[in-house]
Amino acid sequence: MKRTLFLQWRAWPALLVAAAAALYPFPAPAQSTNPASPGTLTVMTYNLKFASPNPPNAWPVRRPLVREVIQQINPDVFGTQEGLYEQLKDIATDLPDYEWIGLGREGGSRGEFMAVFYRKARFEPLAYDHFWLSDTPEVIGSSTWGNRNRRMVTWIKFLDHQTKQEFFFWNTHFDHQVQAAREKAAKLVRERVAALDTKLPLILTGDFNAAAGTNAAYKILTADGFFADTWMTASERKGEGINTSNGFQAIRPNGVRIDWILTRGDVVTDSAEIVTFSRNGQFPSDHFPVVARMRFATAKEMP
Repeated sequence: MKRTLFLQWRAWPALLVAAAAALYPFPAPAQSTNPASPGTLTVMTYNLKFASPNPPNAWPVRRPLVREVIQQINPDVFGTQEGLYEQLKDIATDLPDYEWIGLGREGGSRGEFMAVFYRKARFEPLAYDHFWLSDTPEVIGSSTWGNRNRRMVTWIKFLDHQTKQEFFFWNTHFDHQVQAAREKAAKLVRERVAALDTKLPLILTGDFNAAAGTNAAYKILTADGFFADTWMTASERKGEGINTSNGFQAIRPNGVRIDWILTRGDVVTDSAEIVTFSRNGQFPSDHFPVVARMRFATAKEMP
């Protein structure tokens, strides 16, 4: 009897994959529903929700939906949060036009990643690194602000071969429980960005676990115009007032925006959107992707 139960348990992943394939078949690669003009940068931040085998929101069920929503958005570069190593490899397999860079927050492939995906035909990473949101940022897996989960930043300096423009892309995930940790994280990020002493554009994506506009962490990052919130500067917005964290539940109006795309430098944001995609009542993640379409004012389209 025990052996029978063990075999049934071992069969769960295969059964979930089969069920997902039947309910949510992988769509054929398609053209984006949001084509962008040359020189436009479509940026996304997306908390993937870590890969769990447990129904009803198991990763094998959600995986094809993650692929589909990313194909629809057609981002040029995007930051993810909570992705586990095998999960990120799945996404890379499903989206072969992208490469990614990241490191587990526990070090190596261990723990959740703040990964950055980018179109490998368009962008070249010139440099990249990681640091931890603590009093010892260079110590892998360090945590000194009372938060139980390790938190970190992954950053990349890119060359855009389409425009010949260099820019920085930073991706992070602030703590979900300790407000003091969020505020200290915001101060550290601001200090590190200031230390770059660069005029290059910089994009910061993340799940900040803090309400935009009201939380002190948001105010620290945006004070004195240090960072601009693309949601506020966008010429057009879609999804106003929607909670970016959905909890796998129905869309809630009059919600808070805890997933942000911030910019620094000569950046013009044409549009911003909270994408509320689902299929047959199943959401790809417990967060909605947040998207901004932008241009660097200093960039020039190359022939």
